[in-house]
Amino acid sequence: MRFFRLFLALSVATALVISPAVPTVAVGPPHAVAVSLGVPLSDVLLIGGTVAPGPGGKTAIWNISSGVPAYLNALDPVNGTSLLSTPLPGAEGSYTVVATPTGTIYVGSYNNGHLYRLRPGATAVEDLGRPLASESFIWALTTDEQGTVYGGTYPGGRVFSFNDSTGAIRDYGKVIASQPYVKSIGYANGKLYTGSLPDAHVMEIDVATGAATELPPPPNLGDPKLKSVYDLSVRGGRVYIRVGGAFPMPMYVWDIASRTWVDEIPLAHGLDISPLDANGQLYFIQAGELRKYDPATKTLTGTGLKFTGRIQNARAIGYADLGLPDYPGTSVVGTLWRGEEFRYNPQTGKSEIFLTNVRREPIDILGLSGGARNVYTGGYLNGGFSVTDPKTGATKFNRFSQTEQTMEASDGKVWIGTYPEARLYSYDPRLPWNSLEYSPGPPGTPANPQLAVNLKPEFQNRARALVEVNGKIAVGTVPEGDRLGGALAFYDPQSGSTTTYRNVVQDESVFGLTARRGIVYGGTSITGGLGTTKPTRESGTVFAWDVEGKRKLWETVPVVKAPTVSSVTFGPDGTLWGVAGRTVFAMDPRYGTVLRSFVLGTTSQTGDIVATRDGVYVSIDWNKIYRIAPGDRATPKLYLEHPHRRLAVQGGQRLVFSNGPELFRVDIKR
Repeated sequence: MRFFRLFLALSVATALVISPAVPTVAVGPPHAVAVSLGVPLSDVLLIGGTVAPGPGGKTAIWNISSGVPAYLNALDPVNGTSLLSTPLPGAEGSYTVVATPTGTIYVGSYNNGHLYRLRPGATAVEDLGRPLASESFIWALTTDEQGTVYGGTYPGGRVFSFNDSTGAIRDYGKVIASQPYVKSIGYANGKLYTGSLPDAHVMEIDVATGAATELPPPPNLGDPKLKSVYDLSVRGGRVYIRVGGAFPMPMYVWDIASRTWVDEIPLAHGLDISPLDANGQLYFIQAGELRKYDPATKTLTGTGLKFTGRIQNARAIGYADLGLPDYPGTSVVGTLWRGEEFRYNPQTGKSEIFLTNVRREPIDILGLSGGARNVYTGGYLNGGFSVTDPKTGATKFNRFSQTEQTMEASDGKVWIGTYPEARLYSYDPRLPWNSLEYSPGPPGTPANPQLAVNLKPEFQNRARALVEVNGKIAVGTVPEGDRLGGALAFYDPQSGSTTTYRNVVQDESVFGLTARRGIVYGGTSITGGLGTTKPTRESGTVFAWDVEGKRKLWETVPVVKAPTVSSVTFGPDGTLWGVAGRTVFAMDPRYGTVLRSFVLGTTSQTGDIVATRDGVYVSIDWNKIYRIAPGDRATPKLYLEHPHRRLAVQGGQRLVFSNGPELFRVDIKR
């Protein structure tokens, strides 16, 4: 979501201040020197939040800003300034923040799966560790009248409780045998209500006995296996569940007393809805506007506070007395994902959106590619897209979607593959940036990037690999949800048409692409969308696809029982090279036969393999880069030892790689 209507200066690409490029210590041949280009991506990402008493008892908007580490922030709703900002050691972010009746703040984190607590008056959190040793994500928290905290987890799909007074933990076990995610949770009158992912199931759990009962599916839900319960809130004897994903979806209302579904609200936005106000009504974002909902009459009333952009989700929403002339009495307040605050006063109708001072954090680089003059990077989770000068490190950052991969085409345009919905965008770096969905420019500015392809109708979620072939853009994808089977799609910029082939390699995703003489070559992985469906195969493959003939020429397993061939490329001598975990291999592109292979690593981490005019360079174990000279059949030589995640080539003779959020270059000297 983007709210730069009041802050136009933030809607255009901004130049980050980058320290001068400096060499870093590198192990390897003297000519292999890694030079830091700084951090090209940094921004605010708020996910979980709540409105509750803050420092000194003043009402605060609580949010977690993602980073390494993440921070727990308390914002003053009057002016958006910080009342408290304290790190969450070991956590990278959080989907859930909850306040107990006594004002204690609890946070459940992702990646390390810890529970954190901040007592009233404290300035630093207590790290309570993992409530359940097997669970790495705490997706949702809720609390009861006594302050006991309940949480839902991944990968075990479990529910736990934490006693605020004694510290005792209770494991309620796996809620639904087939569901790895308890994505959402709420509490009312001795009962817990949970929503699952990837399938849409709502369970009612008796807190005392642990007995679980599934609620009947809402009318018009359709197949639960094609949906998920993304959000769930319990308010005033009703359970509100939003089914779908991050974008506007139906919200269903369950009446606890009558045990019936009593309403369906279209185009509801997440991630939260407000508590009931003094009149028994509540607020949430619906159809792009903050609206008031009366549960008794099932009516929606617009407030006039409207939102723009692709993602329009409240990350925290509640009530505060602001003491401002245009905001008498109690106002609705909340935050959005990039750190903006919104507020609305029911008495005067006054509303506004403005930027708070939540700190920006570095963003891990997920997509990386090099063009003729620039390096292009895309961010993980909180997204962003940057253009960096590899000589100076000067960077232009733009707010954007999570970027899986980028590629500069022969005409100078840059193609951006994103998540979710496996979308493909065309960006012209010679024109002003203007993302209508994520960072709008001045009115009347043409859209740039432009959306070219959306593969959601093909059940695809990640545009993982890109290559140009015969004037078309080939896209390799990973499917959405709990399913197997990626796709190979071809977009024709001249006609605007897209042709998609599912399961080019049966039940495998497409992780890497390269092309030569009208043939596309791909590397595949046995994994599916969420990684929760058991693979049907044990080895990744390499395949060849005839673009004009519209057929697969061959398919080969180059490394038996290696689950992923993460990257493929052509060496300067015309040999096809690939990498599968710790093994690099060469293939005959005519027949798909393996010519030779070398085991260079010790792990199964997925690396990149790239080519310059003087050889092939391969990433192994995320800390070593090997060089393979043309025609050399000896064991590849270690070229550089340096921690990294992604590897690419810029300008034909310069390596670039990422380590977390930091970008590096290596100038190849012949």
